[in-house]
Amino acid sequence: MVETITKINDIINGFVWGVPCLTLLMCTGVLMTILTKCFQVSHFKHWIGTTIGAVFHKSSGVTDKSDKHAISQFQSLCTALAATIGVGNIAGVATAIAAGGPGTIFWMWVAAFFGMMTNYSENVLGIYYRRRNEEGDWCGGAMYYLRDGLGSYKGCKQIGKILAVLFSIFCVLASFGIGNASQINSIATNLHSVFHIPAWVTGIGLMIIAALVILGGIKRIASVTEKLVPFMAIAYIVLALVVFFTHINKAGEVFGAIFSFAFGFKAIGGAAVGLAVKNAVTWGVKRGVFSNEAGLGSSVMVHSASNVKEPVRQGMWGIFEVFADTIVVCTLTAFAVLSSGLINLETGEMLTDAGKSALVSEAFSTTFGAAGGVFIAIAILLFAFSTTLGWSYYGTKAWEFLFGTKATVVYKVIFVLFIIVGATMSLDLAWDISDTFNGLMSLPNLIGVLALSPLVMRITRNYVARQLKGEQVEPLLSYSKEIQAEQAKEL
Repeated sequence: MVETITKINDIINGFVWGVPCLTLLMCTGVLMTILTKCFQVSHFKHWIGTTIGAVFHKSSGVTDKSDKHAISQFQSLCTALAATIGVGNIAGVATAIAAGGPGTIFWMWVAAFFGMMTNYSENVLGIYYRRRNEEGDWCGGAMYYLRDGLGSYKGCKQIGKILAVLFSIFCVLASFGIGNASQINSIATNLHSVFHIPAWVTGIGLMIIAALVILGGIKRIASVTEKLVPFMAIAYIVLALVVFFTHINKAGEVFGAIFSFAFGFKAIGGAAVGLAVKNAVTWGVKRGVFSNEAGLGSSVMVHSASNVKEPVRQGMWGIFEVFADTIVVCTLTAFAVLSSGLINLETGEMLTDAGKSALVSEAFSTTFGAAGGVFIAIAILLFAFSTTLGWSYYGTKAWEFLFGTKATVVYKVIFVLFIIVGATMSLDLAWDISDTFNGLMSLPNLIGVLALSPLVMRITRNYVARQLKGEQVEPLLSYSKEIQAEQAKEL
C-alpha cells in the first residue's frame, strides 16, 4: 500500500515540481518585482520601519488587540512565521545541501528575493478581497481572490470558482502533509534519536497539547505563537551565529562553494555542469518554497485576519516574513552546516554517516558537543509544532470556504487526530506528500496572482502616492464598496 502511494506521489510530484511549474513560480516573483518597481529594495527602509521596526513603538498600532474579530498585525506575522519557520529551516536546508550541493543555497536566496514580492502580492490581494463570515471574523485567501477577483473578469466566472474550490481542496490536503505529517514526524524522529522516546508517545502528547490550542481558534493560536515564535527564532539565530563564527575562518570557502556549485563550476564536462545546475536550482527553489511558502497562497489566510486597513501595509509584513524565514534563518542553518566540516566544499559530498535530518544536529555538535544535538531536537520540537498550529488555521479557513463556518470543528478534530498518524509514518513519505501538495496549491494561486497583477500594481502605486509622496488621492482598500467605505473612514 505504501509503495503504491509512493509511486503515485512520485508521478504527481514530478509534474508539479517540473521545470514549467518552477519557472511559473519564479516568473511570478520576477513579474511582481518589476510591476512594483522592485519594492523590496526601493522601499526597504520603509517596509522594515513599518513592520518589525514598528513593533517597538506602541503608537504604531501593529500590536493592537482591541478588535475582538481580528488579531493584531504582529500576531498575524507570528502566526504566519509559526507556519513557515519549521522543519524546512533545519532538516529542509540540510536535505537540499545533501541532495543538490552547496549551490542550492544561492538559488534559495534567488527564490526568496523574488518570493518576497509574490508573498507581498498575495497579502495585498488577500486584504483587498477579504470579507467577514457569519461570526464577524475576517476571511481571506487565494480562494476569495480567485472567485471574486479572477471571477470578475469577463468569461472567467466559472473558472474562478473552480480554481477557488481546487485551491481549498489542495490546501486542506496540504495541511495534513506540510502542516502535520512532515512536522510531527520530524519531532518524533528527533525525540526518539536524542531521548529515546517512542514515536507513539510523542504523537499522543502532541495531540493533546495541539487540541488545547487549535480548538480555541485563531485568537488562542495567535496568543501562543506571538510568545513562542520570537523566543525560538532569537534562540536559534544566536546559537547558529555562534557555530558560524566558531568556524569563521571557513567563511571564504563557504561563500565560494555556494556560488561555484550554483553555476556548476565544480562539475566536469558539459552534461555534468547542466545536471549540477539543474539539481541546485530544483532543490534550492523547492526547499525555499517549502520553507517560506511564497507562491503557495497559504500565509495570506492568517494575514487577512489582522486588523489592518491598508492592503499594502499587510503586504509589507509578507515581505518581512520571507526575509526572516529564508534570508535569515535558512541562511544561518546553511552556514552552520557548510562551515562545520561535514560537507566537502570541493566535491559537495557528505563526510558523515548522519542522515539528512540529523546533519544540522551534528553541525551544532561540532561547537556545543552533545548539547548541540539536544538543542536541535528541542528547536525542531518548537519550530515544527508551531508550524502545525499555523497550518491548522490555514486548513480550517479552506474547510470553511468549502463547507461553511459551523463545519470547521469537524476539520479541527480530524487534524488533531491525524497527529498520531504523522508521528508514526515514514519520514520520506511525509516529505514527498508535503512537496506534492505544496506544488498543487501553488498552481491555482499563481494563476490568480498573475491575472490580478495589474490590480496589485495599482494598489501599490496608490499607497506610495498617498503615504510616501503625500498626494491627495482616494485609497484603494477593498473590492467591496461597503468595506471600502468602512475602512476609509477609519484611516
